[in-house]
Amino acid sequence: MSSKAKTTATQEEATPALVPKLRFPEFRGAWEKKTLETLGYFTGGGTPSKDNAAYWTGEIPWISSSDLTEDSISQINISRFITKQAVQDSATKLVPAKSILLVSRVGVGKLAISTFPLCTSQDFTNFTPTAANPLFLAYLLKSVKETLLSFNQGTSIKGFTKDNIASLRLGFPSPAEQQKIAECLSSVDDLIAAQAGKVDALKTHKKGLMQQLFPTEGETQPRLRFPEFQNAGEWKPRKAGTLFANRATKGEQGLPIYSVTMHDGMVKRDSFDRNFYDIEDAAGNKKVCKEDIAYNMMRMWQGALGVAPEDCLVSPAYIVLAPMNDAVPVFFQYLFKLPATLLLLTSHSRGLTKDRLRLYYDDFARIPLRCPALPEQQRIASCLSSLDALITAEIQKLEALKTHKKGLMQQLFPSPEETADL
Repeated sequence: MSSKAKTTATQEEATPALVPKLRFPEFRGAWEKKTLETLGYFTGGGTPSKDNAAYWTGEIPWISSSDLTEDSISQINISRFITKQAVQDSATKLVPAKSILLVSRVGVGKLAISTFPLCTSQDFTNFTPTAANPLFLAYLLKSVKETLLSFNQGTSIKGFTKDNIASLRLGFPSPAEQQKIAECLSSVDDLIAAQAGKVDALKTHKKGLMQQLFPTEGETQPRLRFPEFQNAGEWKPRKAGTLFANRATKGEQGLPIYSVTMHDGMVKRDSFDRNFYDIEDAAGNKKVCKEDIAYNMMRMWQGALGVAPEDCLVSPAYIVLAPMNDAVPVFFQYLFKLPATLLLLTSHSRGLTKDRLRLYYDDFARIPLRCPALPEQQRIASCLSSLDALITAEIQKLEALKTHKKGLMQQLFPSPEETADL
């Protein structure tokens, strides 16, 4: 054997086989390294010809990046589009059927497969595969999202370019294994979509329930009441100051520090992935007792409030409301989130512009709040809290599915580092 042949053989032996960590049992052999440009062709850009009326009358649909999500591979269905709507974007390009659409300048993680001709904005880099399973390739490109993001560093162009991905080194198995992987991940995406639909349905149910359990503007009692309160009469208006006192107690050592958020209520400060520059000394903060309501006086008009799950500390910029004996804090947490109540809170806040509005306790105390007696408050709070707990549990299931999919993709595809080394 010649020295050159020996060197080549030695290099081949030293090069590890390109295989994923997780594989279906019926498949063997190494994946083949290929560049994207060898597997199909990119669609040229430019405005569609004005001589072809179909592109301008809406018969050829138009898609934007807002039509896609990062959660799954979008299977574009022509019924989603209004086919008679004119295409008004002057920077569109025709995408042939069975193409993968890659969003370059808006959300690298967004990909879609079209099965019919359409037009896209310049946000997309469009590729038509001729020697790869389109769905497999879409998932494969999602698995190298970080690589695509890295193309944006140090350049004046936001997002990757066609040249960036044309020479991207990717690993490919046999067509049969491509199909198997695509079907596996697609089935997980179907589960994720079904679970997301369940979460959305519960949120919609809660929104409708709240509209029924609280009086609407101009009404003195809700449209929906629990049987035991059918004859309880009208909800009575009360000044907020007769329901909540202003707790201005200095903080105590050893208590956790919480922040108030608009969507998640009171959350432990150390759960945030960012630094805070507020007062860390306990005495410089305010004490909040369990079941008090704390609100950000600069954001109360946006719903930045929450019920304390335990004794804790908050920033001195917050107002701490101590409930009276006839006020159920969780009930009022829901009441304060209603659109009509938020408008009321806004009208009592002080400031020349919305970004400077503040709701001080003295102004809060004068706000009229229509509410039922204590037992009905408790019943409504219990009902909505149970629904929130169910929504949270379903959201956790959704996140678990997404985590499972992420881990699955990390094992079903060779890592970008492994591919680059070959």
